[in-house]
Amino acid sequence: MRTGVYPGTFDPITLGHMDIIRRGAKLVDRLVIGVTTNPSKSPMFSVEERIEMVRREVDGEAGHIDVVPFDSLLMTFAERQGASVIVRGLRAVADFEYEYQMAGMNQQLNDRIETVFLMADVSLQPIASRLVKEIAIYGGDIGKFVTPAVAQDVVARVERLGRKGD
Repeated sequence: MRTGVYPGTFDPITLGHMDIIRRGAKLVDRLVIGVTTNPSKSPMFSVEERIEMVRREVDGEAGHIDVVPFDSLLMTFAERQGASVIVRGLRAVADFEYEYQMAGMNQQLNDRIETVFLMADVSLQPIASRLVKEIAIYGGDIGKFVTPAVAQDVVARVERLGRKGD
């Protein structure tokens, strides 16, 4: 059984993430979505909330998809999952530079696990979780970037935190 890992913070999960999940699930027998913390980011949602959000969004998608939290090196997590593939989405050239460097470092850590890059659908390339949150914080409509359920989650959180620009 070929297992792939698609890691990310998914804060929140976007339509771009969902595109990569659907396409990545076709490449492997089992796709593990690894939901992680990232010390360089300030998450809007806790890891538990993001896991629940991702599980809800992938429910009913084709393929064997698991959602698992992790707080370790990606390659350590991938090894524990029995993965032979890391799935990464690319939106722009700037993504490629970072991802290329990460793939090289990961290969040095474990050369038995390949990194596969999937280009985001052209219509979804500008979407970034960071920008979705920023738009929501300033009262903009995020409905083009996330599912209705995720939009509702984000708007509710922004209202709880107190929206800027009011």
